[in-house]
Amino acid sequence: MKNRDIIVVGLQAWDISIGSTCKNIAMEFSKNNRVLYVNPALKRKTFFKEKNKIEVKKRLGIINNKKDDIEKINENLWTLYPKKIVESINFLPSCIFSYFNKINNKRFSECIKDAIKRLNFKNFIIFNDNSMIDCLYLKEYLKPNLYIYLLRDNVISRPYHKKHGVKAQIELIKKVDFMLVNSYYFRDYGKKYNKNVFMIGQGCNLELFNDDENQIKIPEDIKNIPSIKVGYTGYLTSVRLDIEVLIYVAKNRSDWNLVLVGPEDEDFKNSELHNLKNVYFLGLKKPEELPSYIKSFDIAINPQIINEMTNWNYPLKIDEYLSMGKPTVATKTEFMEYFKEHTYLPKNKEEYVFFIEKAIKENSKSLEEKRKSYSREHSWKNFVKKIYDIIEK
Repeated sequence: MKNRDIIVVGLQAWDISIGSTCKNIAMEFSKNNRVLYVNPALKRKTFFKEKNKIEVKKRLGIINNKKDDIEKINENLWTLYPKKIVESINFLPSCIFSYFNKINNKRFSECIKDAIKRLNFKNFIIFNDNSMIDCLYLKEYLKPNLYIYLLRDNVISRPYHKKHGVKAQIELIKKVDFMLVNSYYFRDYGKKYNKNVFMIGQGCNLELFNDDENQIKIPEDIKNIPSIKVGYTGYLTSVRLDIEVLIYVAKNRSDWNLVLVGPEDEDFKNSELHNLKNVYFLGLKKPEELPSYIKSFDIAINPQIINEMTNWNYPLKIDEYLSMGKPTVATKTEFMEYFKEHTYLPKNKEEYVFFIEKAIKENSKSLEEKRKSYSREHSWKNFVKKIYDIIEK
């Protein structure tokens, strides 16, 4: 598909500090189409509580007409920072919430309409990544040529979205032209409300993780950590990760070194992990730095805690690990069956030690190449091509 105008909306802002599926999709779209990436509107509560944050200051400058609301990213890609504040209404009961959410959606849409006019977008497609509340009424207000909803994360299991998101998501699925999902669980859920639901898997920035020429350098802060390095990259949060598994592995195998790359939530900051000599916290890294750290790992892990958020979600980091050929040990969730031919899937902390040992013993150049080959099927190019094929049909 070429020469179309696409508006991308979602939960993640363009200036987010960690990797973003939504941004990667927009970048791939922009190779052959014009794309407007719309950041979530600033909410009133955020304005009052976080006004000293750099991101909020930037948005306030735009709202006060001190900065342009549209930034050009490349020849075909722009990002919009809405110039209107929307109200924080999540605390409201359902009957009143719907009324004010329509008002918020209208304010948001007016900002997008203005950008559409300035960029001269025509017959545009709206691609919505998981934003079921803030973008519920965009089809009515913007009248796109097509409205597509991507459900790739069980956002409605989180407390904030659970209150109104469950109902809003069903309403949204009913009205979109078609829905894309990255798991069979989401496919079956979506088909209850819309017959046009397509399982397309997930994409990964494989070019970033390609080290076939051995050009990726090992960073200084990990270079001197002794092997065997058992590593994780990503947000360290107890909502998704099992701290007890990490403690158990570190305590039971003092000859292994647990390397955790990413920002921590309060539970991780206060955990026993910080008292263990063979556990290393390396902090937040830029997305483009992550391949350097993964390259240094002997074993890559994803010790998820099983809950309604994680059990059916596609863990993108698995593709990142496999694309670098790394032996990968990840908690056996329902969705991880998708990767069962190329990963080790422990069910508990005791099995983590067993499977890490097994992965170390079994690793070979042949297995590394098989992992790389499998992950290449999940490139962003292939992912977006699936979307184009569905649109054209």
